[in-house]
Amino acid sequence: MARPARLHCGDNLPHMRSLPDGCCDLIYADPPFFADRGGRGSRSRLRGAWTGGLETYLGFLRPRLTQMHRLLSERGSLYVHLDCQAVHHVRVMLDEVFGSDNFLNEIIWSYRTGGVSRRWFGRKHDTILLYARQRGSHTFNVQRDGRYRTDGLNYDESGRPYKQTRKGRLYFDERGPVMTDVWDVPFLSTVSSERMGWPWQKPEALLERVVLASSDASDTVADFFCGSGTTLVAAKRQGRAYLGCDVSAEAVAITRKRLSATRPLRRV
Repeated sequence: MARPARLHCGDNLPHMRSLPDGCCDLIYADPPFFADRGGRGSRSRLRGAWTGGLETYLGFLRPRLTQMHRLLSERGSLYVHLDCQAVHHVRVMLDEVFGSDNFLNEIIWSYRTGGVSRRWFGRKHDTILLYARQRGSHTFNVQRDGRYRTDGLNYDESGRPYKQTRKGRLYFDERGPVMTDVWDVPFLSTVSSERMGWPWQKPEALLERVVLASSDASDTVADFFCGSGTTLVAAKRQGRAYLGCDVSAEAVAITRKRLSATRPLRRV
């Protein structure tokens, strides 16, 4: 079988159907949000409005999520990035496709953007559902991020904080605390140097977490709603192979440009 194109422009469903079973070790999916239904907003006009309501939206997602399940290797994982309007419906669907035992996390991506609400709390997060192809066989690398809470702790002669226990001093890992399922990653500002002109571009820091946590060097990382290519850029930088697809020729052109400028990190 011929090696699949690493970047494809077109409908992702027939493209995924053309790929062999188990060819991906990690898939990140950022489909159009159901919140874009009704034709309002640029995302709605460019990536499809759900004029048939929730049933149409879920009907769009189900065969694609089913293909992603087929494409994952036994140690693979799927991250599905969703908004608050549909995440609970899609989780039920993913339980059916993957099996509820293979659910791993409901990740909250917390960000701060402009604008406030006067009628409810400001909606400043997205949800990312994480499923394993086969829980227990899946790849997972513990990540560390943030700072420890050191209020009331003791400090040794060199200024390192510690807890005093019955067994002696307990020092914290210098690499930082183990990452939880709440990710505080700033949204890309309108003047960010990362901006490539794609309205729904995600921060590289967000996708690097995904790639580092759920793949190893030389694994294949896929994004079949790749948009401006942030997942593929993160994969290439970390030494992973990648597969990408988007229905927008503009998005694919941006992705190609970004990939051509990306070099894998040198390992020491």
